[in-house]
Amino acid sequence: MDDIARRAFMRGAGIGALAFTVGGAEVLLTAAQAREQGVPLRMLTSDEARTLEAVGETLALGARQAGIAHFVDQQLALPPGYALLTLRISEVRPPYVDFYRAALGGIDRASQTLLGRKYADFTAAEQRDFITRLRQNKIESWQGPSQSFVYGTLRNDAIDVAYGTVEGFARLGVPYMPHILPERSW
Repeated sequence: MDDIARRAFMRGAGIGALAFTVGGAEVLLTAAQAREQGVPLRMLTSDEARTLEAVGETLALGARQAGIAHFVDQQLALPPGYALLTLRISEVRPPYVDFYRAALGGIDRASQTLLGRKYADFTAAEQRDFITRLRQNKIESWQGPSQSFVYGTLRNDAIDVAYGTVEGFARLGVPYMPHILPERSW
């Protein structure tokens, strides 16, 4: 990697930028920018993304605006060994999109059974109650991966995207100190 490309990569990594395909070209954007610009999803359907955004927002305020669906979608499009998803260090085998489809589908099927609507159409109180039940393995009609595993995985994704960036640190009142992580000469 030449020095200029490496510097651009490091600057992008510092702000949480990821490579998204826009108009046939790869550009560095944050997940929030990709969401704002309406970058097309490559792996998730619009219904899956809608559910993921609603669940993410319940689990970590700001996850929707931070672009949780675009973050997960972009990571699912990568070769599994490069994905930044915590699912990668679990016993789930690639392709990881299969897990997300099963988890998000399970959430919407259970939501339909419980209240006759999809999760994204629930009130905020109904969403919180559903997530509490999911975390406690108390959804009787559940069909999908382990409820607590789905909860933990989606919670990790929501926290990563909402708080794992410079902007996320600022929202938490944690100063960003790049001098603590010195630049390496790769």
